[in-house]
Amino acid sequence: MCGIFGYCNFGVGRSRKAVLELLFTGLRRLEYRGYDSAGVCVDKASRTAATAVAPSQSSRYDSVNLDDSRGLAVKKRHALQHRILQKPETSNALIIKSAGNIDALETQAKLQLTNEGVDENTVLDNHAGIAHTRWATHGPPEARNSHPHTSDPLNEFTVVHNGIITNYKTIKELLEKNDAVFESDTDTEVVPKLLKYVYSKIDKLSHHQPTLPALVMEVMSQLEGAFALLIKSSHYPGELVAAKRGSPLIMGIRQGSITTLDGAVNPDVEASAIGKTMELFLASDASAVVEHTNTVLILEDHDCVHVANGSFEVFNAHQTSPSKSVQRVHQILNLEVNHIMKGGYDHFMQKEIHEQPETLARTMQGRIAFDQSAQDDKVVNPFGAQRVVLGGLQGYLPAIRRSRRMVFVACGTSYHAALACRQTVEELTDIPVSLELASDLLDRLCPIFRDDAYIFVSQSGETADTLRALRYAKNQGALCIGITNTVGSAIARDTDCGININAGFEIGVASTKAYTSQIVAITMMALALSEDSQAKAGMRDDIITSLEALPGVIREVLKLDGDIQMLAQGLKDSHSLLLFGRGYNYATALEAALKVKELVYMHSEGILAGEMKHGPLALVDEHMPMIVLATQDQTCNKMHSVVQQLRARGACPLVVCNAGDDQIAGVCEGGEERLIRVPKVADALQPIVNIVPLQLLSYHLTVQRGFNVDQPRNLAKSVTVTEE
Repeated sequence: MCGIFGYCNFGVGRSRKAVLELLFTGLRRLEYRGYDSAGVCVDKASRTAATAVAPSQSSRYDSVNLDDSRGLAVKKRHALQHRILQKPETSNALIIKSAGNIDALETQAKLQLTNEGVDENTVLDNHAGIAHTRWATHGPPEARNSHPHTSDPLNEFTVVHNGIITNYKTIKELLEKNDAVFESDTDTEVVPKLLKYVYSKIDKLSHHQPTLPALVMEVMSQLEGAFALLIKSSHYPGELVAAKRGSPLIMGIRQGSITTLDGAVNPDVEASAIGKTMELFLASDASAVVEHTNTVLILEDHDCVHVANGSFEVFNAHQTSPSKSVQRVHQILNLEVNHIMKGGYDHFMQKEIHEQPETLARTMQGRIAFDQSAQDDKVVNPFGAQRVVLGGLQGYLPAIRRSRRMVFVACGTSYHAALACRQTVEELTDIPVSLELASDLLDRLCPIFRDDAYIFVSQSGETADTLRALRYAKNQGALCIGITNTVGSAIARDTDCGININAGFEIGVASTKAYTSQIVAITMMALALSEDSQAKAGMRDDIITSLEALPGVIREVLKLDGDIQMLAQGLKDSHSLLLFGRGYNYATALEAALKVKELVYMHSEGILAGEMKHGPLALVDEHMPMIVLATQDQTCNKMHSVVQQLRARGACPLVVCNAGDDQIAGVCEGGEERLIRVPKVADALQPIVNIVPLQLLSYHLTVQRGFNVDQPRNLAKSVTVTEE
């Protein structure tokens, strides 16, 4: 949901054209997050590394009160470096914005370069460029609402932003009273204008210039909500500040040697780093960075990174001394460039569906002992030996077992994954399990107890509502567990313990492989929690046996691709689709209906089959397309009855059933062409097998209807903002 990309180079000569191409490529890597407009900012004139101005000595000033009546008092900050204020006479910022996709932005860039007489071949060897894809929240997708936003016609401060400033109306009123003129409908525009306002106040009081990070931290203290910001200023040529609170932001580093300010070689990335040459890549996530470097800093909340003159420093606004830099150790991305490429497939979603045998194996790799040891031709499986080992949970299993209840909190597809596992967790642990939609939990502020175990499920680990629910639960004293697909994400950092599902990078907005890996991860957690119970050994062994076979089973299901494509032909002109499921497969019905909504733009509804007579049956006639999930589990006979009741009212549903189930053929009179046969596995894992043909169905329906598979309208991959 919105994407930020920034590129800083020092001592590395790149033409303006090359810089723009880097920015455009970075934005393309972030397209999957969802967007409807885009923009970039680069310098018109060049600066060389040799002419860089070094910061001068330290000084101090007392911060100015912005508006006491509105509670916007600025806290004192001391020991801030300064330079004599310099007033820019003309703007050096080339700002290019366009509604639509990145291609439209590139076209606009060529037009502006020509019209403004800017040479695209000029070499920039000390430069910071910023770029943004916007997902509209405040104001329609128009060029005037696109980022970057500026403080004034001279572009003294230029900002790109991911997130929502919740108190922007209050700040906007203050700034308008001080003659600020707003050109957009966005919340973001208050940031550059507030930067200029605070800067001007300091000018009047001290006639000295604070450092750019000090100025940004002053402004951060006035902002409420979530944000990731990249900030350039004509008052600080060649410099850039990145700041975050709530929204994700990482920094990739590429340079030959990293040294501390005193010149000592540093094996880690310290708070301060200097090299002869340096390139930095700031982005909302790793997909935009990995092709340039795999060395990254994952910024923490309230971090403020200052890039200038071939060095960077990290400050944190919540530290006791915010003017003192802090250390952030680098991480190595476990991601390859081919992971963000289509690899011969037509769409990322298609690739990700077909990757599921490998991703499921990776989720289980090193965590389950599939082989039982044999001695004297006799299988030995002592109950005291762990068959499931989850390193991130190992020390917390006793505390989870003692909890009065387990509560799964999630949104969308992640909620469905938790729902698919609810019965498994209850049966294996004998602990009551409930589920909460994160937004609803926050609306109700439901009671949370210290002996509760709350499990937060999120593919990105940055889902705004889930993250806020996590912080609410932590404040109530509950044990908090995270299940994410992103190492270093906010949820992974803020929970007490957790599991990384290791599904690999997922680019298609409609989640597929992450969903099935989430089910496996939650199932493994239930297996680990039950290993102290001898009574559950039989069920555990059955599930583990099916887990071992699962990648091969999914490969068999993927062979149905051609048949599913033909079935999609018969549904592509429909306006609605009903899916009936029960027990483990109620979640499958909900998830398949969500995929059809997301991608096909068709009304679809997942219905708990036991509730069919309580209203949904009124929708049934010979024209209504339907899918019934009737695989052989404990609700199988009930689902056969559902098929018969639908047939009695003229419907001819598609039925997902197990291979070798002869009974269903007599129930479903439409013949084999109305059956989607899938292999039988343990009941707890059948939802994984059953969802794959329905993922394929939603994919083929989308292609046949001519819609964008990977970037459905109005949706974003990672929902990092809320309505508040």
